[in-house]
This record gives sequence, C-alpha cells and structure tokens, in this order.
Amino acid sequence: MFSKSKINEPGPKADGAPAPAAEPAKAAPASDFKSSAPKAKPPASTLSADLHVTGNLKTTGDIQIEGQVDGDIRAHLLTVGEGATVKGEVMADDVVVNGRVVGRVRGLKVRLTSTARVEGDIIHKTIAIESGAHFEGSVQRQDDPLSTSGSGKAKMPADSAKG
Repeated sequence: MFSKSKINEPGPKADGAPAPAAEPAKAAPASDFKSSAPKAKPPASTLSADLHVTGNLKTTGDIQIEGQVDGDIRAHLLTVGEGATVKGEVMADDVVVNGRVVGRVRGLKVRLTSTARVEGDIIHKTIAIESGAHFEGSVQRQDDPLSTSGSGKAKMPADSAKG
C-alpha cells in the first residue's frame, strides 16, 4: 500500500550541484541556537496575603497582590486579589481588580470583577466592569492612559497632533 517515493531518495541532481540543505546545518554555530530560542516569561511576582508592604512597587513584569500595599504600583499586568487592599495609584498595561483599591487606577485595559471595590478615578483605554463591582469615582477614557504628563489638559493637543 505504501511505497518509498523517489523524491526523498538521495541522488545526483540534474545540474550536478550538491544539495544546499546540508550546508546551512553545518555552518550554523552553536551560539546562534541560544539567541534564536525565545526567552521564557518569568512567572508573576506574588505578594502573599500575610504581607503588608509600605512603599512603591515597580516591575516590568506581572505582579499579583494578595496582601496589603500602601504605595504606588507600576507593572505590566497587575492583579489585585480578592482579599487584597492597595492604597495608592496603580498603573499597568492590564489591571484586574478583584479586591480593594483606594486611589487612581491607570491602565490600557482595566477590569473590575464582581468582587472589586475601587475608590478613586479610573483612566483607561478599555474598561470592563462586572455586575456587583463597587466603584466610587470618575471614569475617563484616554488613548494613552499610562502617560502621566498633563493628565487631563494634554488630551486635546495630543489628538490634534495625530491628525
């Protein structure tokens, strides 16, 4: 039923040139293999429920808060756990609030789950607020909510500069 195909058999080519596929395999140095391999994304940093931090936190990675933070937080992805409390400004590309935030929330994507309690303004590009979430403050959409230069007044010049 199955037969060996002549396409896979080695043999002389019509022009007599050696097969080029074998050449790159020999020439590739071992150092190229390391640079082409994608780096694994580190796991999110977690602040456990029994931890109380006073001070600002800043990371380019992901952070999950389960305890209490009195200070500002900057991250790529910030998750505030159900039992967590953050008192200060939070700023991240993605913000997911399951617990309590007292202060301004800035994010490209902001999501308040049904267990969220936010007391402060939210500046966002996209927002989702689930039924049951508690929110006191104002909501403002901006194309670049992570930009802190002239939070409200810079909106009009930035829009006219794009035109």
